Amino acid sequence: MPRRQTRVTPELLLRAYQSGFFPMAETREATKLFWLNPEQRGILPLDGFHLSRRLRRTVLSGRYSVSADTDFAATIDGCAAPRPGHAETWINPDIRRLYIDLHAMGFAHSIETRLDGRLVGGLYGVAIGGAFFGESMFSTERDASKVALVHLVARLILGQFRLLDTQFITGHLTQFGAIEIPRADYEARLNNALEIAADWLPTHPDLTSTIHDLRTSGTPEG
Repeated sequence: MPRRQTRVTPELLLRAYQSGFFPMAETREATKLFWLNPEQRGILPLDGFHLSRRLRRTVLSGRYSVSADTDFAATIDGCAAPRPGHAETWINPDIRRLYIDLHAMGFAHSIETRLDGRLVGGLYGVAIGGAFFGESMFSTERDASKVALVHLVARLILGQFRLLDTQFITGHLTQFGAIEIPRADYEARLNNALEIAADWLPTHPDLTSTIHDLRTSGTPEG
């Protein structure tokens, strides 16, 4: 008899993250999810984040207004929407439902970037203990997703997080200092981070000063 797929619940999803797995769908129309635990895992070391001087000026200029957890559903929809270079998406209705449920439970979070009141970029992920598992980001204006990432890193530093999991490595992420590490190394870091009682901080009075203190790289762009 064919094997029935176990229904993925928010509770199962949390256990999977704590074991090093994360889900994806083949396409937006796919009806099944599959689990990944890559041999080489992407992470962005919080103490090695690279911020270009140009991008720091953009972040601190006030061009974009940035918030956290004010419109999680719109942020995940922005990540799922087709855009140049990303005609297909792995965020299907089950993925959307699961993460919205995790958001309601206090585990999934979003950073939103707005321009003149319009949502033009952002990212979302899952926070468990001292680990933040980044899922996806989007941008419809220059630097909008990068600004969200800078704000995320500042919040994680202030909240005493230990691990920012990016799952895979892209050119977009390597410019910020993202690296690949072997699965065993990742699992050790994950277990250590899960022991930490970090705080997710949607707002914090020291956020701007923390962004000021982030390491700047000599690259003109970022």
